[in-house]
Amino acid sequence: MGLSTTHGAGPSASLSLLAIDAGNSKTDVAVVTAAGEVVGAARGGGFQPPLVGVETAVDILAEAVDRALAQAGRTSVGHVSACLANADLPVEERELAAALRRRGWSTSVDVRNDTFAILRAGLVEDAEPRGVAVVCGAGINCVGMLPDGRTARFPAIGKISGDWGGGGGLAQEALWHAARAEDGRGGPTALMATLPAHFGLPTMYALIEALHLGHIPPSRQHELTPVLFATAAADDPVACSLVDRMAEEVVAMSTVALARLGLLDEAAPVLLGGSVLAARHPRLDDTIRTLLADRAPKANPRVVTERPVLGAILLGLDELGTPAKVHARVRDHYTTPHH
Repeated sequence: MGLSTTHGAGPSASLSLLAIDAGNSKTDVAVVTAAGEVVGAARGGGFQPPLVGVETAVDILAEAVDRALAQAGRTSVGHVSACLANADLPVEERELAAALRRRGWSTSVDVRNDTFAILRAGLVEDAEPRGVAVVCGAGINCVGMLPDGRTARFPAIGKISGDWGGGGGLAQEALWHAARAEDGRGGPTALMATLPAHFGLPTMYALIEALHLGHIPPSRQHELTPVLFATAAADDPVACSLVDRMAEEVVAMSTVALARLGLLDEAAPVLLGGSVLAARHPRLDDTIRTLLADRAPKANPRVVTERPVLGAILLGLDELGTPAKVHARVRDHYTTPHH
């Protein structure tokens, strides 16, 4: 593994793990000993290298990492396990791994897309890394793993890689249908009233104007996704159709990933994470389960409630070959009520 004991941290560095779970909006960091004790933890800002550049994005990670290492009394570790948003392609994972290596935290660095953290965190305590995870937050992504190291994944870059939906995509679709309903190009939908009302505006025209002129910042568009689900819950046909298509996309990704790994006809977990899926909207949740039961009858869907940083830790412990009791100790740290 090329474990590092440099930078004055002493022999204990080779026995410790630095885990990073970095999403678009926040970063969680943990320092864990070989015995499974969490000795340092910190939270930092979001990780968005496409917007700010790789080095600036890693600077934001470093701020949280340095606090966690200081709490743990270390300056380096034996291994870094980093699950990062926007690490969508293998070439990006390699570039980010090199950037983390340059920080001197360890010479042993493993970078994966942050969806792998959801997958690993959601597997039961004694399970091997085997199954599929779909994350639907701002965007949508899906990965799968087998114990032998084989994976299934998608570029998950957006429309250009065939993706549809996610929280941001749903908000855009809702706006599109509502705008056309108001000006007559589309059929009627209650979204025409519920979307502008969320911002205290009387019409879609007023909302379009406010968004276009920057009176409402683009970052607030994500607030419309819960409005869409509430409108669907009131049986608006257009809103319902968007929720149903989101369910279709989740199931399409998960069944393709299961098939690629040879798990389509076997009992396997399909783990659901991200803000949209974790909200457990009844129509979305029920439709996903109905479609999955038809296309992958042995699949076991479950919404992941564990913190993704746990998955980053467990992936690192897998890499280091630590015994199951160490995994259990870490999982207990993150799942017992006092934490």
